[in-house]
Amino acid sequence: MFSDIMHGIMITMSPDCLLALCIGAMFGTVVGALPGLGTAVAITICIPFTLQMGNASAIALLLGVYATSIYGGSISAVLLNTPGTPQSACTGFEGYAMAKAGKAEKALGWVTMSSVLGGLFSCVALVIAAPQLADLSVKYGGPLEICGLICLGLACITSLSEDNQIKGLLMGVAGLFLATIGVDPLSGEMRFTFGSPQLVSGIDLMPIVVGVFPLAELFYRAYEVHANVEPTAIDCKHISFPTWQEWKGRGLILLRSSLIGVGLGILPGTGATAATFVSYSSAKRLSKNGENFGKGEPDGLVAAESSNNAVAGGAMVPTLALGIPGDPVTAIMLATLTIHGVTPGVRLMTENPEMVYATFAVLMLSNLLMYPSCVITTRMFSFLLRIPEQLLMGFIAVLCILGSYGSRGNLFDVFVTVFMGIAAYFMRRMEFPLPPLVIGLVLGQQFEMSIGQMMLFKGDDSWLAFVSASPIAMVLLGMAFLLLVVPQVQNYRALRAKR
Repeated sequence: MFSDIMHGIMITMSPDCLLALCIGAMFGTVVGALPGLGTAVAITICIPFTLQMGNASAIALLLGVYATSIYGGSISAVLLNTPGTPQSACTGFEGYAMAKAGKAEKALGWVTMSSVLGGLFSCVALVIAAPQLADLSVKYGGPLEICGLICLGLACITSLSEDNQIKGLLMGVAGLFLATIGVDPLSGEMRFTFGSPQLVSGIDLMPIVVGVFPLAELFYRAYEVHANVEPTAIDCKHISFPTWQEWKGRGLILLRSSLIGVGLGILPGTGATAATFVSYSSAKRLSKNGENFGKGEPDGLVAAESSNNAVAGGAMVPTLALGIPGDPVTAIMLATLTIHGVTPGVRLMTENPEMVYATFAVLMLSNLLMYPSCVITTRMFSFLLRIPEQLLMGFIAVLCILGSYGSRGNLFDVFVTVFMGIAAYFMRRMEFPLPPLVIGLVLGQQFEMSIGQMMLFKGDDSWLAFVSASPIAMVLLGMAFLLLVVPQVQNYRALRAKR
């Protein structure tokens, strides 16, 4: 184990990995600070550029973007009162009030320190929890248990679908269907190719991810009606960190909010936005300065920023250990790791232990890089806001097309990207959630293989006897069933109550 840890650290400290991490941290902060783009778009833009990288460098780049983009949204929340990401909404309540009072430097100091400490806390939780979950999964990870775990992952689609569970399930089924296109891994027969040689090898994951997220977002942004008002940012060139005396009495808020962020991050479907509002509300209720919330109270900044950054490490726990995405962003991370041949799940710790420990180290360094990236982004913030949105969106569209083509050098992938972008745009217009599509596609092939292995292990036994022989599988399948049924029962009761 010690040798694996040292190997993981050595991988992280390699020049190419550190360079990728620094670029990712800077890019994530900048994109996060630009209102309207968000973490998912930032990560997806970078995916095509990782195809020519080693696994460690690719993961470093993406984790750098993931960790710092959440934080970057707080810069625009403080200086512009427009959160760059939804997770930073509560930050604007206190940060912009402080900035208007001439304390923008201090507000960014509180935001930076809280983000770093909350992120590092989540890294500790990830280091402790992920290996334990993985070890447990390996010990009890037969074909039936793996199938139950994948069913649980697919059932989590409902939790990622907000109020549209049925639509989320339909999108998940669509993803499973896309995973069946091409050669049957069990029988070797062609399926749903329609005589096209381009579909024999199946649909590549890259054009699907690029089309569904950044390209569809661009189409949706073009559809939205924007007011012709130029945003005015509060000028800020420096960061002023709070003193130890100012931190006195706020350590408990930091700890409580970080725990909330990690806990809600581990639960599939909650995400950083929910964690931020829960932490902010609890801090407002329990803080001795609760009456000052909304007027530039540091307690609110500590609660909001420590929780939303703590979600990153928490959400990576089920993603790495079980292959179950904790939120839409980790669904993209799951897809990306799969593209690079690193399959998160029950055997990751045994097959790639050095990569797991490298991931832990990279995530810790990503949080430490928030300070220098904030200093640079803050100084160039006014310039970034002056970039015409049409130019920015056009540049991103070109990157999407080039990225989808560069993954395999196949023009067919470009057509798939554009088609999926248009389809995802209309799906979003009709309030169909998009992450379930990617989850279904990523887990579809594994699901099919596990079913085939189950059929071999089952033999002549009845399904009841086969399933009942594994209590763990029964628990996993029971949890999947509850995740599917309970939301529908709640919706039914809500409809009846309205009548």
